[in-house]
Amino acid sequence: MEFELDEDQQLLRRTVRETVAKVRGRPEEQQWSTYRRLGWLEAPPLELALILEELGYAADPTPFLATATWFAPLTGRLPEGSGTAVFDGTGRYVLDADRADEVALLTPDGVVVVPGAELAARRVPVLDPNLHVAEVEAGALAEGVPDLALTGLAATAVGACRRILDLTLDHVQRRVQFGRPLGSFQAVKHKAADMYVAIERARALTHFSALTIAEEDPRRTRAAHMAKAAAGECQRLVFRHGLQLFGAMGFTWENELQYHLKRAQACDLLLGTAAAHRKALLAP
Repeated sequence: MEFELDEDQQLLRRTVRETVAKVRGRPEEQQWSTYRRLGWLEAPPLELALILEELGYAADPTPFLATATWFAPLTGRLPEGSGTAVFDGTGRYVLDADRADEVALLTPDGVVVVPGAELAARRVPVLDPNLHVAEVEAGALAEGVPDLALTGLAATAVGACRRILDLTLDHVQRRVQFGRPLGSFQAVKHKAADMYVAIERARALTHFSALTIAEEDPRRTRAAHMAKAAAGECQRLVFRHGLQLFGAMGFTWENELQYHLKRAQACDLLLGTAAAHRKALLAP
């Protein structure tokens, strides 16, 4: 498959990248308000994947991911404010359930939307300090994960891995060992190349998944599993190489790298790891 972004999509990506860089560091409410005002939540699947990749690159702390890819595909609309959904049948590890204005519950009788204030949700600690994950106490729940939810996590992971690679490349070009930049050593070049290839593979499958969702292609569920699996495999390789090339300093509070490492790994763990989605692809 040959695929290139058209001019409008390239312009969107540049605009999102510049906007996110500009509002990054501002209070979370201002960031969320900016994204809503610009209409990013209404983007079609492929354009939404581009937006989520840039938000993943910045370790976005807002409820954008849960609102756009968890709540919206289950209800067919955007929430009044922020939203999320419970669709894995357990109510455990629900993204942004502790702060969502509306929560969609997938029950055996269909989708039920309840105000977030009326739902018993308890935030649980996770490795990413900027990510809100909660356990939800509700009645009978059913299982049916939307394809867009898997694709959204994959796109976010790709963005986080891109940031890890960029930070790593900058580090190895500046760091001097034995009188030479660390990046000049062949072993370091190989690791960086492996990271790049893994990211591009995961990105291609994420875009393919988004395209199948947009076209209502019968392969959409399989494509979503492929994207989530590729993103999970990508984050594991990028996590390992990025942390190794940075050394122990990469996991200190003073270093930005650790936030992106944690975001990438959290995206793999939510809604099933790469191994779980590879297994799903083997199911008849």
